[in-house]
Amino acid sequence: MPPVTDPRVDAYIERAAPFAQPILRELRERVHRACPDVEETLKWAMPSFTYRGRILCSMAAFKQHATFGFWHGDRVVGGRGTEASPSAAPAAGGQPDGATAMGQFGRLTALADLPGKREMAGYVREAMRLIDSGAPARATRASATKAALPVPDDLAAALRGNPMAQATFEAFAPSHRREYVEWIVEAKREDTRQRRIAQAVEWLADGKPRHWKYQKR
Repeated sequence: MPPVTDPRVDAYIERAAPFAQPILRELRERVHRACPDVEETLKWAMPSFTYRGRILCSMAAFKQHATFGFWHGDRVVGGRGTEASPSAAPAAGGQPDGATAMGQFGRLTALADLPGKREMAGYVREAMRLIDSGAPARATRASATKAALPVPDDLAAALRGNPMAQATFEAFAPSHRREYVEWIVEAKREDTRQRRIAQAVEWLADGKPRHWKYQKR
């Protein structure tokens, strides 16, 4: 029986940069193969896959890279995940650390950046098992130690005007969201604040955390 797909995901892939299209198609195929009961939808303007009504995983494409991540994060991928601290070394296979992109697999720029098919199928099955067990998405270390800052109204309005930037912001770990909020609210002049908001939206639309310039490549 062919997989049930969402035409909105088809449209998203067609709009993606040429380098990203084969990556997104391959990820989509692998998820359906490992989880025949998966359903497609859009969450935060990103293609997402649900299982038994709960988010299993999501993918996204930006100007220069694509991303893929499981809702249960490193509980699915274990030590291979990229939810490490910004100072962590790149994972095996040359993948950058998790602070450089959403999800657990770093910046995906070619099919060769993806894990093996058997490995990916194992991750999908583990994500399914966690949903079957009723496990909640694990809070990150940062969210456990620091309360999330409220998003300023002007930043929230700017994000609503750019769905990709909003999707990145909402999918980031609390620590990354906090870095952007602090940077903006600490501006002492209104014109500085507005410039920072515009810059934040631009970076977020490209999937970048606040301190992306200083992170390992």
